[in-house]
Amino acid sequence: MKIAIDIRNIGKQRTGSEVVVTELTKNILELDKENEYLLLTNTDDELVLKNINEKLNLGDKKNAQVISLEAKNKFVWAAWTMPVFFRKNKIDVFHSEYILPFFIPKRIKVVTHIHDVSFKVYRQMILKKDLFFLDLFIPRSVRRSDKIIAVSQFTKDEILKYYKVDADKIEVVFNSTNLIEREITEEMEKTICEKYNLPEKFILYIGTLQPRKNIPLLIEAYAKIKNKIPEIKLVLAGNKNGHNFDKKINEVLLKNDLNKDIIFAGFIDTIDKVVVYKMATVYVFPSFYEGFGIPILEAMSQGVPVLASDIPPHREVGVNEDIYFNPNSIDNLSDMLYNICIDKERRERLIKLGLVKSNFFSWKESAQKMLNLFNSFNK
Repeated sequence: MKIAIDIRNIGKQRTGSEVVVTELTKNILELDKENEYLLLTNTDDELVLKNINEKLNLGDKKNAQVISLEAKNKFVWAAWTMPVFFRKNKIDVFHSEYILPFFIPKRIKVVTHIHDVSFKVYRQMILKKDLFFLDLFIPRSVRRSDKIIAVSQFTKDEILKYYKVDADKIEVVFNSTNLIEREITEEMEKTICEKYNLPEKFILYIGTLQPRKNIPLLIEAYAKIKNKIPEIKLVLAGNKNGHNFDKKINEVLLKNDLNKDIIFAGFIDTIDKVVVYKMATVYVFPSFYEGFGIPILEAMSQGVPVLASDIPPHREVGVNEDIYFNPNSIDNLSDMLYNICIDKERRERLIKLGLVKSNFFSWKESAQKMLNLFNSFNK
């Protein structure tokens, strides 16, 4: 079969989405030597293309090629670029995310990844232009897809709640972590500290800085305890210039006079993440809404205790312990933060539990599930 995969997110610093596309595609190519893969991107930037080749280990893959297609924006990609591509190429299966091209021949089997439906739940936190396209085109994507991939049971339940779709059409394929355990030297720590301006001890958040990530709550909770633990700072690792930055973050910083205690580390390169996680006292994930929660898994896999907002997907990913807080309660999080920062014994217990739980998830197993799904269309 000839399988086309939309890999536009690779190289775009889109955190979760980029990790999922990268790791599933890379592992599928490791497993499958028979089908032919066309990996579709909308860039011709040589550095980005080199990055894609390195991330997907394409050097020895004879059954895969990256194809750069011209498209000035997402609308042109969906309305013109992809329909033209489908007319010129005999594709058997197409795998994409969320919004599908406007025309896909009926002969092509379509698999669509939906990571979450936050735009249906927290509409006030989504840019209006994004809401317009999501509301207009996601229902069509759901109808046109032969299979929909949900990244958790919670996401599957949410898709069934908001869209008219048969439950059998939705497959749950869990995410995992791409971080590899390695020994960290003092020299590596020093280099990373200088690169990202990291303090000696810190509470860590890694992720986007969008409104639904609930960063103001984390800042407010830290503000309540910073004088009790002055040696521990707060590190927010995310792109301040990224899509849909939460403007309330700056308001909370100004109100609490925290510029000296909070470090914005920017986007953390994948190769550096292991070191940054291992240096942290605790990782906090305060989101109002998620489809899965990859950073929780990343932190646990690197031996870092985790505190997470009490939402269903986090309980699917996290340990069965008292690590969950009310995402609307500053006091709840501040109390839990203070207690875990001063309780070394509890941190060590959570580290052990997290390492065990993180082993339940595997990109290779998820890729095998995807490959089985692709091959089922050839029967």
